[in-house]
Order: sequence, then structure tokens, then C-alpha cells
Amino acid sequence: MAAVYINLRQRSLVERILFGIVALALLVLGFFFIAAALFAGAILAAAALLRFWWLRRKLRKAEEERYVSAEYTVVERASSPPPGLPPGR
Repeated sequence: MAAVYINLRQRSLVERILFGIVALALLVLGFFFIAAALFAGAILAAAALLRFWWLRRKLRKAEEERYVSAEYTVVERASSPPPGLPPGR
């Protein structure tokens, strides 16, 4: 692989200043590109986590609705009196 080497000592002052401006511009653009990529990645991660939470919540609700739950009281009837006796005794 060929390497590019720029000898700044043999360049004129104007070329060195322009090269410095270009290098600084590339560094600034690179910084903002990395910042934007990290921000976009954070938003995508948050959206994925929100979607995962929403699906888990939906599945949990569906599981809870699968079974009917209610309060109840057991009522036992008193045994009927033997035949031949008047009621209430």
C-alpha cells in the first residue's frame, strides 16, 4: 500500500496555511459527524428499548387477561331437616 507523505517544509506559506485550514475543517467535520452518529445511535437504541418494553407490556397484559380472576365467597347450605319434623326445629 502506498503511503502519502506531504513535506510541509518545502511548501510555501500560503500552501501551508491552506493545508492547515483544510486539516482543521476535516477535524471539525469529523467531530460533528461522530457526534451526529452517536446521537443517532442513542435515538435508535432508545427507540428499540421503548419498542421492546411496549411488546413485553402487551404480552404481560395478554397473559393476565388469559385467566379470569374474581373474588368469591363459598356459601354452604345447611342440611335439610329430616322428613317428618316441622320446619324450624
